[in-house]
Amino acid sequence: MNPSNWIWIRKDRSVTLGRLVATCVVVLLAVAGRATAQLPVERHGDIVPRDVREMYDRGLQYLATTQTTNGDWTDGQQGPGCTGLALMVFLASGEDPNYGLYSNQVRRAIRSIISAQSAETGILGTSMYHHGFATLALAEAYGAVDERNLWPDNKGPRTIGQALELAARAAVTSQKKNPNSAWRYSPDASDADTSVSGSVLVGLLAARNAGIEIPDEAIDKAIGYYRSMTSSNGSVAYSGGMGGFGESAARSSIATLVYALARRKDLKEYKAALGHISEQLEQPTNAYPEYTRYYQAQALFQGDVAAWEKWNKLLVRQLKQAQRPDGSIPGQFGASLGTSMSLLALALNYRFLPIYER
Repeated sequence: MNPSNWIWIRKDRSVTLGRLVATCVVVLLAVAGRATAQLPVERHGDIVPRDVREMYDRGLQYLATTQTTNGDWTDGQQGPGCTGLALMVFLASGEDPNYGLYSNQVRRAIRSIISAQSAETGILGTSMYHHGFATLALAEAYGAVDERNLWPDNKGPRTIGQALELAARAAVTSQKKNPNSAWRYSPDASDADTSVSGSVLVGLLAARNAGIEIPDEAIDKAIGYYRSMTSSNGSVAYSGGMGGFGESAARSSIATLVYALARRKDLKEYKAALGHISEQLEQPTNAYPEYTRYYQAQALFQGDVAAWEKWNKLLVRQLKQAQRPDGSIPGQFGASLGTSMSLLALALNYRFLPIYER
């Protein structure tokens, strides 16, 4: 993993409408005796700890006040991938994305992402890192954001669904051209790495979850690439063929997550990677901490809830100390990106994003 080469290089409030609706749904389903089958407990979880809510709210306010009128953030690395991660922070809060407190920020971010998409190639931004995270954000927004309120005078270049389908097709096209059946920084690259590939593959899996048709072959070949890069002890190589594994909680977390989201928990590589990160919960992360937290939270939640709960308590303490008075959480690639990735690691406590379902 080498995000330094990214071409992004890139209050305790009252119940909101979104949470009120979710609560009513749970109650009604419980009365009907169908709550367990139709609305998994893991989706909404228990009461969110006050520390988490307060940190999340302060972070939301920071992102809301630093967003530009164009819908992006410019206090560090920037581009549709960064904008997509911030968009998911708003979507994960439980606020109504159409009429809630941050609905204007949601619409501006989506317009920014779609405007950054090439109409010819479908690529979002200047690298496949951007493309992957922006595709994921579009998939999470698809079906949740009312298109009628998205573009002034309904004169946008394309709908969320059209942009998502175009982005998914572009990712599959890029993969077909790659000898490794995976992805690197450029959509035309002849090599691949497990970091860039993770962002793109999770975006494709989210698009499939949102109803976009993704060829099984594309998912199977990408999983095959990760299998070839996962060692028997659960460490995961960065790029190239077998070898060069080294220690990286981020890469092992990415592999664990893509295996889980692709529903391949039966694989020995999945079990090895999950075991690898579960055994190192208390070890400090020195390289790309906010990036690692973002993936580690999801990987542990998908694979080992007890380990996630233990790790989550450590995370809350760490981020409580790191958060600044203005609500930002510093990171190596700027305050907005650091805040976004850190809050998304906390967002597993809310579990409103479809990609966070188990």
